[in-house]
Amino acid sequence: MRVYLDNNATTIVDPHVFAAMEPFFVQKYGNPNSLHQFASDTHKPLKEAMQKIYAGIGASNEDSVVVTSCATESNNWVFKSIYFEYIVTGRKNHIIVSEVEHPSIIASAKFLETLGCKVTYLPINHEGIVEADTVRDFITDKTALVSIMWVNNETGAIFPIEEIAQICAEKGVLFHTDAVQAIGKLPVDVSTVPIDYLTISAHKFHGPKGVGALYMRKNKELTPLFHGGAQMGGFRSGTLNVAGIVGMGKAIEAAIDGLDFEISEVRELRDRLEDALLDLPDTFVVTPREKRVANTILVSFRGIEGEAMLWDLNRAGIGASTGSACASEDLESNPVMEAIGADADLAHTAIRFSLSRYTTSEEIDYVIDVVKEAVVRLRGISSSYAYAPEGHSDGLDVKSH
Repeated sequence: MRVYLDNNATTIVDPHVFAAMEPFFVQKYGNPNSLHQFASDTHKPLKEAMQKIYAGIGASNEDSVVVTSCATESNNWVFKSIYFEYIVTGRKNHIIVSEVEHPSIIASAKFLETLGCKVTYLPINHEGIVEADTVRDFITDKTALVSIMWVNNETGAIFPIEEIAQICAEKGVLFHTDAVQAIGKLPVDVSTVPIDYLTISAHKFHGPKGVGALYMRKNKELTPLFHGGAQMGGFRSGTLNVAGIVGMGKAIEAAIDGLDFEISEVRELRDRLEDALLDLPDTFVVTPREKRVANTILVSFRGIEGEAMLWDLNRAGIGASTGSACASEDLESNPVMEAIGADADLAHTAIRFSLSRYTTSEEIDYVIDVVKEAVVRLRGISSSYAYAPEGHSDGLDVKSH
């Protein structure tokens, strides 16, 4: 059996999404910016797709939603634009992010540090969550931007974005959230939350890879990252990825329609898998279930290297991960585990299982059996687990099982 449980890295393209995209490769292939009928064939589908994207996040017609190649591009765009608008001009010189943001945020922040920007990396609490009051405490009159993810890609932890956004609005500070892991997992509505910039990526909610979007609230436009043409209102030059935009529109519509299924059915499967894992001794899960999205588990098995567990899972046809796919070549300890205070050994043992609406009950049963066998085998050859003193500390400020 082959089981895919790495949906926080990417998702299968919904067959209905693929069917919607297919005509725009070899049938309706005109460049939307041309003036002939081949181009006009794309205009209505593009408009309909953009309307679905606007509706999917609650954006108004006065706001801007600009299609990009991915969330990494969108995130970089926000940071580079803030640099040109505020840092270079001397208006402000400070940015706030959390220490567990996606690598595209952390790397952008560190790059701006080399150019003279001051960056505060906020800590998370023992549950893996950035507290709103912590954000409030670090905002100064020099703060140009606060960027906090809506849902953590590794733990599934839901951050208090509504409260953080309100704090930033009250302080007159621009607020950006990377909402990549939120779409289709919880309600996202910028009409009710004072978010200035919001990032999404289609391949996280059963759309195609290589297409994402950046939301900009009315009168909060950014300096374009790409120059050259008038596409996307002049905010992002380049020939439009028509098939990708159509696919993203269809995918976000399906994700919103399927939100109740995600919250109920996917959660039930996730909880069954989690219960079985926690029945194993010296096993730990970060962030309480009620504070996580319904599809994600970050679990640590004391005495078992994460890469060793992945090896056993992969041999059994199971796809999982040790964290962010963008950092998969880095075999250092899991940064979220370090951030919550896990000891060095435990920080190397984290495995992420992330389900989707395509995950089945039979697949979960199979994964449970494989994981249990792998734990017995790997702990049997683990010197660190074999010689750990009885009753050792879990090294983690969360409830152990």
